[in-house]
Amino acid sequence: MSAITISTGTTTRLRLTTRGRRVLASLAALPAVVALSAAMISGGSALATRADGGPAASFDTVTVQSGDSLWAIAERVAPSADPRDVVAAFSRLNGLDAGVVAAGQELAIPAEYSD
Repeated sequence: MSAITISTGTTTRLRLTTRGRRVLASLAALPAVVALSAAMISGGSALATRADGGPAASFDTVTVQSGDSLWAIAERVAPSADPRDVVAAFSRLNGLDAGVVAAGQELAIPAEYSD
C-alpha cells in the first residue's frame, strides 16, 4: 500500500502592520470606552437633589454622651424595635464604618424611628 500526501510547500504567516495593530487595539478598547462614557453621562443624574426644588430633608438628631454605645442609643431611641435593625439604620444613615461613636458626636435619627 502506498500513502498519498499533499504538500503545498508554502506556509502562510499572519503579519500585522503598525496600522493593523492600531485598528485591532482600537476595536478591543471600544467596549470599555462606550461603557465608561455611558457611566459618566448617567452618573450626573445621581446627585441628591429634590425634584420640587424644596429644602433638603431634616432629621432629628441625638448627641452621643460619654459611655454611650450605638446599641444603647438604639435602645433609647426605639425601645420597641429590634436594636440590630436600628443600629444598622443608624450606621447606614450616618456613614459609620464599624459602628464606633465618640462623645459629643451628633447622629441623625432614621425617619422610621423618629418621634
